[in-house]
Amino acid sequence: MNESLTLMVVHAHPDDEVIGTGGTLARYSAEGVRTVLVTCTLGEEGEIVVPELNTPEVKARLAEVRREELDQAVAILGVSDLEILGYRDSGMAGTPSNEHPASFNKADLDEATGRLVQLVRAYRPQVLVSYNEHGGYGHPDHIAAHKITVAAFEAAADAARYPEAGAPWRPLKLYYINSPRRQIRDAWAAMQERGLKTPLDDPNFDISRFTVPDDMITTVIDIGDHLQQKLDALFVHRTQIAADGVFLSIPEDIRQVVFGKEYFSRVASRVVVPQDGEYEEDLFAGIR
Repeated sequence: MNESLTLMVVHAHPDDEVIGTGGTLARYSAEGVRTVLVTCTLGEEGEIVVPELNTPEVKARLAEVRREELDQAVAILGVSDLEILGYRDSGMAGTPSNEHPASFNKADLDEATGRLVQLVRAYRPQVLVSYNEHGGYGHPDHIAAHKITVAAFEAAADAARYPEAGAPWRPLKLYYINSPRRQIRDAWAAMQERGLKTPLDDPNFDISRFTVPDDMITTVIDIGDHLQQKLDALFVHRTQIAADGVFLSIPEDIRQVVFGKEYFSRVASRVVVPQDGEYEEDLFAGIR
């Protein structure tokens, strides 16, 4: 393993790691980069989308079930290290679970940042990745993951902050996971032309909640050689991913266009990066 390079990706729940970054984790793992996945909660408030699994028994142990699914996905993607931050799933905005005192939504920001700083200092990643300021689509736990990642990017390098969390470490680049709006819309429009169902069929669907303008994308990671790994990892999240759901019902040719690349916005860099208008094709550009 090339331990001189380390990528740390911070996600809210099991299955998030595959949806936004599964191919990227698989690609860098295959290259010998140390890949560290931090999962903040075990998703015990998640909706079980497969009817045969939506039973009282599974619901009662959903955190345990989703941890098992996460372990399988991590193995498929070749992730080097998995860390669970230890918070309770907050559920969707406005639900009673948001008020649970152990939920990530209620966590003290300084304390939660300290937990992540300790991991950053232990693993010493050059690159940190998480969600944008809206959490990708507004989920409270995604927004909390964003906040602690941004805070840890700065705090980990400051010896005066969290002195109990280990020797300071200065990550070099920070990225947000994003999806380019035009490309996603065009793919769904192509499916509509074939008479297939897409989120665009719902007149109330707001694509801007889940995507960003294309010019906000700075970095495009080709995951074509690892797309099957990503799909295999999605399938093991059986409680969350329906076989006929939006991810797996896309025709193969369109799937290659939509899922053959993963997209990021570089929001901080302490190394030289490409000029505006030039896509990076490597999260470690300027570091290697």
